[in-house]
Amino acid sequence: MGAHEQRLADLGLVIPPAAAPVANYVGAVRTGNLLVVSGQVCFAPDGTLVARGKLGAGVSLEQGQAAARACAVNLLAQIKTALGSLDRVRHVVRLGGFINADPAFLDTPKVMNGASDLMVAVFGEHGRHARTTIGVAVLPMDAAVEVEGLFEVA
Repeated sequence: MGAHEQRLADLGLVIPPAAAPVANYVGAVRTGNLLVVSGQVCFAPDGTLVARGKLGAGVSLEQGQAAARACAVNLLAQIKTALGSLDRVRHVVRLGGFINADPAFLDTPKVMNGASDLMVAVFGEHGRHARTTIGVAVLPMDAAVEVEGLFEVA
């Protein structure tokens, strides 16, 4: 187990198998020293959604943060599948967050902190990243959150 996976274990988290694509795309694409990871919804390790529905209309901020954290774990699963080890990540460059939100819900950045905080917990200063967070009308399977990522890798 590498250092970054050990940090996850210390947080009580295990990397699940990477989710298979559900349409015509791949989980991750590497070009040069960059790895682009497709959007990951908030699946729990057992395949259920951590949160389903809209933030601000049935899904709480705390549930949204847990969903974003699950998305981040699923990003890490895609990285491990693509590279063989999380220790090949040099820097988390960018995360993009899509929050299934009621139009009146204004705390999408706080929801996305669930993913961002996990990246910093796992990668330390190399986990600090640029970020975009937007509210959307709907996500696949009515997931509450989806997160995509860009990583500098060795």
